[in-house]
Amino acid sequence: MRLNRRIRLQLALFTVVSVVAAVVMGVGFMEVPARVLGIGQYRVTIQLPSTGGLYPSGNVTYRGLGVGRVADVRMTDTGVEADLSLTSDVPIPADVTARVHSRSAIGEQYVELTPLAEARGTTLRDGDVIAADRTGIPVDINTVLDETNRGLTAIPAENLRTVIDESALAFGGLGPDLARLVRASTKLASGAKTDLGALTTVIDESAPVLDTQNDTADEIRSWAARLAGITGQLAERDASVRNLLPDGAATAGEVRQLFERLQPSLPIMLANLAGIGELAVTYQAGVRQVLVLVPQAIAVLGSTLVPGMGAMSAYKGPFVTFDLNLNVPPPCLTGFLPPSQQRSPAFEDYPDRPAGDLYCRVPQDSPFNVRGARNLPCVNKPGKRAPTAKMCNGDEMYVPLNDGFNWKGDPNATTSGQGVPQVDSVPQAPPGPAPQVAPAALAPPLMNQTEDIPIAFTSYNPDDGSYVGPDGNIHALTNLAHQRPNQTWQSMLTADG
Repeated sequence: MRLNRRIRLQLALFTVVSVVAAVVMGVGFMEVPARVLGIGQYRVTIQLPSTGGLYPSGNVTYRGLGVGRVADVRMTDTGVEADLSLTSDVPIPADVTARVHSRSAIGEQYVELTPLAEARGTTLRDGDVIAADRTGIPVDINTVLDETNRGLTAIPAENLRTVIDESALAFGGLGPDLARLVRASTKLASGAKTDLGALTTVIDESAPVLDTQNDTADEIRSWAARLAGITGQLAERDASVRNLLPDGAATAGEVRQLFERLQPSLPIMLANLAGIGELAVTYQAGVRQVLVLVPQAIAVLGSTLVPGMGAMSAYKGPFVTFDLNLNVPPPCLTGFLPPSQQRSPAFEDYPDRPAGDLYCRVPQDSPFNVRGARNLPCVNKPGKRAPTAKMCNGDEMYVPLNDGFNWKGDPNATTSGQGVPQVDSVPQAPPGPAPQVAPAALAPPLMNQTEDIPIAFTSYNPDDGSYVGPDGNIHALTNLAHQRPNQTWQSMLTADG
């Protein structure tokens, strides 16, 4: 059979079109040169702990763009290795991670290449290996389903139904409120985005706070256990708590009326207590010592009753021994008002206290009045002792008035130039009206002496009245009552002969 010219032309044209279509299909769609011949491709190996569902011919993407396919998946002694055939047209940095992901719910896995940073430098080349520490696989869906099924099975059906019903009651009709909550959350997230730097700083610097919580985990557990005990007791006494709540308003009203009646004395008392609290904090060591010694002192006082407990008398009392000492040691008179300025106990008025500090102002190492104000320890300056808080807190040092032997000569005669009372260690009061002082006529006569003449104290001989005066000369008193000779106690009961 012989074909005519027209048929031969049609067959030739059809053959050319078929060949062109086959070439286009093989090169453009089937990528025969790249897949079969490896033209424009290079291979990279990734190490995986397991396949993770990855299979040959799976896609490989870089930042969402397809850059190759999975050429082969094979087992190794340490896990799984997968060969990736990547196109040479897209440069991929060498510092990347390779993770297996699922494209859909049916398990269509692919490999996602993600750069660790904006790396600039070397790129992946043929034969490179991405180690297992930079790869990852998804969680096995079978494990997820098994754990989900196990969790749902652990929930009792009745309780689950109760949870669903209560959730429906809790959130039913709250659509507008939930919508506002979502909008507010969106605004909050937008605001947080503007302050991202501050939030990042807070998160980065929260490690010390979280570490403290970890360090105090035992205390937190103990506190939670105690709180659970309190809530358990409240649950056991639910009826009492319910009875307390209706009466709480009336009780609060009574308390409010009580505080109103205490005005303004209560605020003043609280303000004064604030000052006392500061003093207690300052003298904390002394307060602690008092609290420790007071029970012991009470126990010692109680022990005085022990010797008399077995007495046959109807009147049982403590066993106490008294020793009477006169002027041993002698009283301290230095630093106090002189007798010419002292008031008689018979006066019934109450003038203002003289400005200044009055205390025993002898040397600190004097054996007299060793527990006086001059030897008070300064709590803020260990080792320093001073009579006033101002002197304790300042740089001023204590200066005595004399050598401490105040029964010889004038006790107020000073060698330091200080006045009596000591007015330079207390804050000066603002100028005001002169204080009212008692008239001089009310003061008892002092041996016809004026206030300009200093008063001195010394011992004298009762037999002849002789004494040594402040000037160093010997004087005699002529107005002394001398003892009569041969006086006995019987003469006190008989008339003078």
